[in-house]
Amino acid sequence: MMEYVWLGVTIVAAVVEAAVPALVSIWFVPGGILALIASLCGGSVLLQCLLFLGGSVAALAVTRPLARRLHKGGGTSTNADRVLGEVAVVTEEVDNLREAGRVSVLGNSWAARSQTPEEVIPLGEKVTVARIEGVKLIVAPQTEEGK
Repeated sequence: MMEYVWLGVTIVAAVVEAAVPALVSIWFVPGGILALIASLCGGSVLLQCLLFLGGSVAALAVTRPLARRLHKGGGTSTNADRVLGEVAVVTEEVDNLREAGRVSVLGNSWAARSQTPEEVIPLGEKVTVARIEGVKLIVAPQTEEGK
């Protein structure tokens, strides 16, 4: 009877892993296979459970660091990542008090606010993108040596 339990655990873990886009249950597959083999060879239920637990923990220990390393290396920059630190041109006067302002950077138009709360940045001025808050760029006028 335990053969069916371990076969079911293994199949369910594999199906869940295939259906979910993140690593959530793959570690239980090797443990289930080890427990199934022990069951088929006549091992005790305690031995089967220990093999399931040991195989699952071993699989977790081996694959988790590898998965983290692979996940970190494949990042793709977005527009938001690319505009930070870039020079933009004010296309609509930036005025935080009126909650108005737009800049053009890397060929895209963005809503913008000044880094200094009461500062108004006139049309045509070159600014540097300091950060992003929501869908707005926070900009600062370029210094004389930055022009």
